[in-house]
Amino acid sequence: MIEFNQITTLFLATALYLLGMALVNRIGILDRFLIPAPVVGGLIFAIGALILQTTGIVEISLDTSLQSLFMIAFFTTVGLGASFKLIKLGGKLLVIYLLLCGVTVFMQNVIGVSLAKVFNIEPLLGVMSGAVSMSGGHGGAAAYGQTIEDLGITSAVTIGMAAATLGLIFGSLSGGPIARHLIGKYNLKPKEGAVEEYVEQDEKPIGQHSFMIQVTMITLSMAGGTMLGDLFTEATGFVLPAYIGAMFVAVLLRNIVDRFLPGTVNMKEINLIGDVSLAIFLSMALMSIKLWEVAGLALPLVGIIVFQVAFIVAFAIFVMFRALGKDYDAAVMVAGFLGHGLGATPNAMANMGATVNKFGPSRTAFLVVPIVGAFLMDVIFSAPIIITTINILAP
Repeated sequence: MIEFNQITTLFLATALYLLGMALVNRIGILDRFLIPAPVVGGLIFAIGALILQTTGIVEISLDTSLQSLFMIAFFTTVGLGASFKLIKLGGKLLVIYLLLCGVTVFMQNVIGVSLAKVFNIEPLLGVMSGAVSMSGGHGGAAAYGQTIEDLGITSAVTIGMAAATLGLIFGSLSGGPIARHLIGKYNLKPKEGAVEEYVEQDEKPIGQHSFMIQVTMITLSMAGGTMLGDLFTEATGFVLPAYIGAMFVAVLLRNIVDRFLPGTVNMKEINLIGDVSLAIFLSMALMSIKLWEVAGLALPLVGIIVFQVAFIVAFAIFVMFRALGKDYDAAVMVAGFLGHGLGATPNAMANMGATVNKFGPSRTAFLVVPIVGAFLMDVIFSAPIIITTINILAP
């Protein structure tokens, strides 16, 4: 076995990102279909690890303990970008997007449970291949899987993690191509508006002193979010993910700072930190996927995931895109929706990032998608629907 320690794994994540970027820039199909660079680099490593593992040559072990740090840092930068002024500007679209995401969470559970019965497998395992792993990602699979195993259903965590892995891959690979299809079909262009004008006020040149102020706000929010999560767990018995707590604190901090110290927030620097954190986190997430575990999935589970992907893609193209206005912002939000509807919010941000790098900015999409995908959807829809479904099906 080859073991890579924490620092070496971090190096590999950054090197794979650069490799992915180089391949995207040089291979036309990757650039044309907007495949995110960390997805390309991470999958190459995962495939290589699969070959080495299955041929019996060597097993690779990665220390991805820093992955959560970069994930929390990324979501914190998202929170610091959530000015109440911006939320007000994107209010209608945010509500529409949130409601549509709620519909998909419900339908993912319906599909998972229904097909589990068709394939004659335990319905609770259908839940694990529904909203738990599709919208909830690996975090949801780990958390709810343990709950289902406590009910006497074995292998729930393993199946959920495998389903989440497949969702992560499909979500990463589908967002850019679908957005490109919609943009090309309807000849869509970025539009200038009030949101862009407001944000530009916060995008000042990068400087050492200002940069350290942004780092301090980010780390303060991360620390506060950790404390909030611990207090919430002690008070309720339910786990509040660290990234949600950090993002919540960051939203409050951003708007307090705007009120009493206007001009302190520098979104150019915060976005730079967020982009770096996202790239490293996503690269680590993809490179650490154990594809040999996915290869051992039973045919019924693969069938369920295929139906889930088909539903989400169809819903994105024929319902969400139209409901959001059939414009450029809607196409970019569809890319994000496919990312977190099948994987996780970082995938959504990577999908949208690849899209806007090719076709132009969409501030509205970058406001609406992360707030809904990483926070509002989980609190308002995902948790209540999943917990209710588990209780209904519990033996």
